[in-house]
Amino acid sequence: MSTNTWPIAISYLLVFLFKAHGEDGKFGFCSMLTENTKDLSYSNLRRIPSDLPDGTVYLDVSHNNISSIVRNDLNGLTHLCFLKVSHCGLQYISSDAFSGNSEIKVLNISYNHLTTIPNLPLPQLRILDLSSNLYPSYALPDFFGNLSYLSVLAIGSQNATSVSVKDFVPLQNVLLKKIIFGDGTELQNYENGSFSQLKSIQEVVLKVTFCERFDIFKNMIMDFDQIQTKQIQLIKLFPDQCSITSDPFETFTDLHVLRNLSIIDTWINSSVVVKLFKNVWKSSVEEIAFLNITYNEDTPDGFQLPMQNHTTNLRAFILDGVHHYQYRYPIINASMELINQLTYLKFSGTGMNILPCNLISAIKSLQILDLSNNLLDDTGFWWSFCSSQKVFPALRHLSLSHNRFGDLAFIAKNVNEMKFLESLDLSFNSIFIDNPCFWPSHLTELSLSHNNLGNTVFSYLSPHFKKIDLSKTGISVIPQDITSQFPRLTHLYLSFNSIQAIPADLHAPTLVSLYTDQNAITFISQRAMEGLPNLKTLKAGHNPFSCDCDSFWFMTALNKSLLPDWPQGYTCSTPPPFSGKLLERYELGWLSCQQGLQAAVVLPLLLTVVAALVITFYACDGMWYTKMLWVWIRVKRRGYKRVDRLMNATFRYHAFISYSQHDSTWVESQLVPKLEGSGLSLCVHERDFEPGKWIVDNIINCVEGSYKSLFILSKNFVQSEWCNYELFFAQHRAISVNDDSLVFILLEPVPTDSLPKKFLKLRTLLRRKTYLEWPTDERKKQIFWCNLRTILQTVDQSKILKDVATDIAEICPLLSVKK
Repeated sequence: MSTNTWPIAISYLLVFLFKAHGEDGKFGFCSMLTENTKDLSYSNLRRIPSDLPDGTVYLDVSHNNISSIVRNDLNGLTHLCFLKVSHCGLQYISSDAFSGNSEIKVLNISYNHLTTIPNLPLPQLRILDLSSNLYPSYALPDFFGNLSYLSVLAIGSQNATSVSVKDFVPLQNVLLKKIIFGDGTELQNYENGSFSQLKSIQEVVLKVTFCERFDIFKNMIMDFDQIQTKQIQLIKLFPDQCSITSDPFETFTDLHVLRNLSIIDTWINSSVVVKLFKNVWKSSVEEIAFLNITYNEDTPDGFQLPMQNHTTNLRAFILDGVHHYQYRYPIINASMELINQLTYLKFSGTGMNILPCNLISAIKSLQILDLSNNLLDDTGFWWSFCSSQKVFPALRHLSLSHNRFGDLAFIAKNVNEMKFLESLDLSFNSIFIDNPCFWPSHLTELSLSHNNLGNTVFSYLSPHFKKIDLSKTGISVIPQDITSQFPRLTHLYLSFNSIQAIPADLHAPTLVSLYTDQNAITFISQRAMEGLPNLKTLKAGHNPFSCDCDSFWFMTALNKSLLPDWPQGYTCSTPPPFSGKLLERYELGWLSCQQGLQAAVVLPLLLTVVAALVITFYACDGMWYTKMLWVWIRVKRRGYKRVDRLMNATFRYHAFISYSQHDSTWVESQLVPKLEGSGLSLCVHERDFEPGKWIVDNIINCVEGSYKSLFILSKNFVQSEWCNYELFFAQHRAISVNDDSLVFILLEPVPTDSLPKKFLKLRTLLRRKTYLEWPTDERKKQIFWCNLRTILQTVDQSKILKDVATDIAEICPLLSVKK
């Protein structure tokens, strides 16, 4: 776009952006958080409710039956910024009605029955709409001089038909930027200089009808030019069926500042259009727009405009919405040299179904062409006798949205003939894809929004594209190889689709702007954003966000300056208790979602608890109790495994007791009474050895005839030679029958390293086998005896008695023979 085109395009956009956002100005000045907004329009109210939340910032009570606003009606609403009370039949506003609402910046009391302009002590007021009321004069009260921040004023009354210089005196020192004047009626009087006393007015909207008093119209236009007004909109300039014989626009040739002229919602004859253009071509106007006009040919030859002998400043022509009641196309006969300097041309809403090649081909300098909202299709735009290369020698931006285009491959092929085309808008068509598309390298921007294309559309796009708009095209997945497909991509618009996630491994270092709002995204991860290092704008509102740990990073760490729609568009969808709540207001605990922090907190706590348990364990002799429990478990387990083997074995005693003579006191007073008192049979060498036999034979017989060999270990034990023999034979027997018949009782501590070399086997056994320790605590002694009885009672007593009976039966026959 050339430098002389930018002012035209930007000024045109400003008009419609302001119109789209609403003259109420509710965006920008006031916070629009959902919880601070109260829309009570169409609620059959007779007064402003008294129970409104104190934090209310935005209040709309329009279209109700509120006849007055008095003191205390808005009491307590100290944060109120935006107030709309239009279409309410409002007749009276007391002077102290807004005494407690000094923060109001936007006030709309239009379309009411106010007969006087009310007192408004609102020092922060930016936008004020007083239009369409019943006050009889445009005279402004003196308090307007205190509205130093006022930038937009709308004023108009059907009862006020004259304007005098003194009416706007209070605004002399107010830097007003825009004024909307009139109520669609015709003025009877206008005093010259009334508007010229206003300063810095950049934009004027005149809602005044003229059919007879064109002198008033001319004087007003000259006053606005005098205060450097560059943009004027004329709404319903002429009433329907108005016969105009004079030239209403003859003063346009004397304008030096006016750049943008718009004629809106007006009935206009072909003869008047001719008069308009004759003067516009000689004026300072660079852009002229006709919006929603009704065109009537009141001359037999239609629009006739011959060659003019002067240069023109006109660079942009906009025709958006044309209605005419003739049963033929309008006749236009004009010298093309008058428009060959145009850089911007828009024909929208005209019913066009074929490209006017002769007209457009005459505009060699045309850079921007907007043919949206027509009836064009593939063959109607690229028809056989219309060469795109000749018609569009300098075209850079083409908009074909809201038409009937279809075949994307056919479009791509023909776009190659437009050698300088940079951007193409095909939104709101009926685009389909049947064949591969071959795009020219100079085309860098493409919009296919609002066409049902699906995920395959990415395969039919050009790697040269920098800006791609695929909003509402049926996409559900963002391709992970987007970098390789589009290495120059800077702007990607994917709004209104079914995308569920931004891929975590998405890597697009060139991407600057990404729109994913109105999709099915539940969270945005940190990894996904790390793949977009140069992202400056992320629009992701109106998605079903999950307010849990998945969204923790997005809610707490993401730079919110990237989000142009934050925080209004970001609400929780799940879990159900938080549905509809703003993400900005959702409080998620740091500890609950950070695993590293959880470990840092839990691990020391866990170690502290374990240390406390260990200390308590040792303090309460936990090791001894554990060892006793382990002995009991092993005995039980081994007992079950040896059931079958033991059923075939015969024992005379439950245990053979091996001990030192020096420990006999403990054995006789503690061990033997406790065990034999429990029904166990013990073999004690002092009592049960056969007299006259060798001691070694007695040891062997007693060891082999006992189920267990019980060794009482002490320092005295390791000093006894016979104890060593008993241990040797008992161990040899245990090995030969592959059982676990050795039981050790540690009567006193005997370190294994202190044992003599002759007790080397005992040293090995003590390292491998579990032994019972004789406790000093009375409570522990009960557990000791219980465990010991369990070890020795593994074989049923009836089995021992059976064995004794068998021995007696075998001895009886021998005794008979001897006799």
